[in-house]
This record gives sequence, C-alpha cells and structure tokens, in this order.
Amino acid sequence: MRLAAGGWLHSLDMPAPFESYRAEFPVLKEQLYLNHAGVAPTSLRAAAAVKAWMDDVVNHGVLNERSWEAHSEKVRGLAARIIGASPEEVAFVRNTSHGLGLVAEGLDWRPGDEVAVAASLEYPSNVYPWQHLQSRGVAVREIPTPSGGVTPEAVASVLTPRTRLVAVSSVQFATGHRTDLDALGEVCERSGVLLCVDGIQSVGCIPVDVKRSRAHFLSADSHKWMLGISGIGFLYVAKDVLPRVRPALVGWRSTTDAWNFNRSHFELRSDAAKFEEGSAAYPGIYALGAALELLLEVGPDAIGARIGELLTRLDTGLRDLGCDVGPEPKDRAGILTFLPPGANVRALSAYLSEQKVSHSVRRGRIRLSPHFYNTVEEMDRLVALVRAYRPG
Repeated sequence: MRLAAGGWLHSLDMPAPFESYRAEFPVLKEQLYLNHAGVAPTSLRAAAAVKAWMDDVVNHGVLNERSWEAHSEKVRGLAARIIGASPEEVAFVRNTSHGLGLVAEGLDWRPGDEVAVAASLEYPSNVYPWQHLQSRGVAVREIPTPSGGVTPEAVASVLTPRTRLVAVSSVQFATGHRTDLDALGEVCERSGVLLCVDGIQSVGCIPVDVKRSRAHFLSADSHKWMLGISGIGFLYVAKDVLPRVRPALVGWRSTTDAWNFNRSHFELRSDAAKFEEGSAAYPGIYALGAALELLLEVGPDAIGARIGELLTRLDTGLRDLGCDVGPEPKDRAGILTFLPPGANVRALSAYLSEQKVSHSVRRGRIRLSPHFYNTVEEMDRLVALVRAYRPG
C-alpha cells in the first residue's frame, strides 16, 4: 500500500476491506441498493462535510471564507486526480448537462460543421446540447449502434471532413455498454476531431484516464458512482483546447483579479476556472471532496475490480435462471441489464421494489448497478428474489 492525501490507497494485490465501508452507507440497512447508475446514496462522511461547512456559516458567517476557497482548490485537485488531469483543467459545474452545454456553446462553430453522436442511444444530456446547435447550422450525424454501444469503427464510418467533434458516453446508461475510449481517442486524433465524453457512468466506477484516452472534454456530476450529491460535478477541458472554448457565461469569478471588487478589470482566467462565473456552491464542493477522498482511499482500480466481481456473480446467477443478460463481460463497466424468461418486466420491477431492491428499468430491461461496498451475498439475494418471483 502507499499513503496518499485521502488515506491509504490499496493496490490490486492487497484489496481494500470493502465491507468495512458499509457503515458509511446507512441506506443498506433499509434497502438492497443496486441503483448507483441512477441516484446513489451518499456517505456519512460526505454528509458530515456539508454539515461542517453549514455549522461554520451558522456560527461564524463569512469569517472563514478564505478557508472555504482553499478547501475548494483541494477538491479541484482531487477531481483532477481521479481522472488523470491537472487542476488547471478542471472547473466545477452544477451537473453533467451544465458541463456539456459549456462545451457545446463555447466552441466557434461554423455553418456546415458536424457533430457525431449516437442520438438514438445516448442519455438526453449528451444529445440535446448538440441538437441545439442545429439552429446555428451545425449538423448532427448519427453514429450507428447495432450492438447497443458506440464502437471506434462505427464512429470512423460517419466521420467526414466537416466533423469537428465526437460526443459519446463512457458507458451507455441504458445498455451498460462500455465505450473503448482509448481506441476512440486514437480515431479522433488521427482525424483531427475533438472528443467530448459524458463521464457520469464511469467516474467513481472504473478507472478513468483522460490523457491516455486523448479526450478533450469530460463532464460528470457526483450523484451517481462518485457517491456525492446532486447539484455539483466537474468539467475537464484539456489544456491545449482551453483557449478555443469561450465561456457561455462570465462573471466576477471568471477573471484574473476576481477578489478585487474595487475596480473593473475584465481579463479572463486562462485555466478552466474561467467557466465558474459566480459564487461557489460550497456545500456541494465539500460533499464532492469527501466523496472523492473515499473513492481514492479505496482506489479506482480496486473499485473497478470489485464491481466486476459482483457483476460476474449476478451474471452467472441470472443466466442460470434463463435470463437474457447484457452487456457481454468484455463490454461491461458497472451496469448489468436483464430480461427474465417470460416475465412481465414492469411486474417484476414492482415486485423487486416491494422487496426493497433499489434498481431501474431502462428501455424495457431491468438495470442493476452495484458498487464496491455491496456484497456477494446481496447479489445472491437478488438472484434468489428473481427465482422466487411468480407472476400474479
């Protein structure tokens, strides 16, 4: 093991004591929680971080504002670290849509430019910002997805000399198909095309390295796999493209002399913080920091491997019941979907909800998404519930 800012990071040959973290999540006393691809429960330490900030404001007002700023910069560093970026490339945003919208509205589009996106497959957050550009003469080209995911080959097939950007989710929300971002990054680099990633279904679930993947942008908020809260996330903008992205909104915080309120001096910052136009969302940032510290304490590699083990257990058990299970293990990240043989999906979903199993239904399939602190016994319990279900 090696010591890091957030505590001990565990190597793969010495896995973290996953079950010891279960006490951080009291929701597990009430539910079998397999819905981290939807809205995750947050941890006691994240809640405590928000309370600590609130107590500071209640008792001291703005007295400690400078310490809030210093802590925010620490959290910016944690966000950069979990995706392999530098702090100067990270901006705080309200949510994934906010970050993707900043990219879409910030580039210098020209009539006839094209964006490639699997609009029929993607979550709307990664569709509507690009479709909104059609009023400016930008064409949206559909990436074919016959296998339920975006492949480098499919992207290459739709690229033209007018394509300026490829927009893709790192993991598809409905099918669970994991995008090979490293290979896709090579395709985009060869073609001189920008790569924009909706990372909400990967950050906190599997290791993410934006530099290795050659991604130019990544946006994700914290209420899913990062185990944070709604209303806060971060946007990564690669240093070499930062000058090309114009902030859609600007304010006092966007400037180089932000804390000098005695003069008007409009000079935009050169780093990603230029996208933060006004007062910081300190409660969210404090929660995000605590959530990221927890994830880095356990270790992204260990988390990804553990989730993979749990999904393999689910896969085996559900297939033994005759269920149609997807995606295939090689295309999987943290999501498994299934169709029970001959069962009404809505009825089975209602039954699972009655049994206090938190899950989702996406595009006609039941979606399960465990996290590292779930147990093998819980996976077996889910399988047992499906086995015991009898349509009414």
